[in-house]
Amino acid sequence: MPRSRINGNFIDKTFSIVANILLRIIPTTSGEKEAFTYYRDGMSAQSEGNYAEALQNYYEAMRLEIDPYDRSYILYNIGLIHTSNGEHTKALEYYFRALERNPFLPQAFNNMAVICHYRGEQAIQQGDSEIAEAWFDQAAEYWKQAITLTPENYIEAQNWLRITGRFE
Repeated sequence: MPRSRINGNFIDKTFSIVANILLRIIPTTSGEKEAFTYYRDGMSAQSEGNYAEALQNYYEAMRLEIDPYDRSYILYNIGLIHTSNGEHTKALEYYFRALERNPFLPQAFNNMAVICHYRGEQAIQQGDSEIAEAWFDQAAEYWKQAITLTPENYIEAQNWLRITGRFE
């Protein structure tokens, strides 16, 4: 049974109902509908912390989805899972791939900045200030891109950029 039919939470059920209605009335191919079903099931599994199941659904959605914009969100969500699992190198790879298809994903830039900032903090703990500065500079570049896309967001990042003299 597809995950969309067994969700117990109200928001997931509501989303599934609305999504099913939209899939019936919007002209789409059967492949697009199937890709969306896998994507939706992936999001549901991800929200419940079932990352292995979510990844399986996202990979299947990627196999079926042809639209670059839609693929960018699938790739972004795969990146989120790898970030949650502490697999930062893989996460960065998926965020890059998402941005190649859709350069207007400020959340991907933000998540990349967070990973770079974290790596900078790790370098400081290891006593390597030169490497730390390189990571912090990279974080700053990604945050600037996110802020350019959504100037009202990422206030903490904006403050960090100002405090560290990286905001231009």
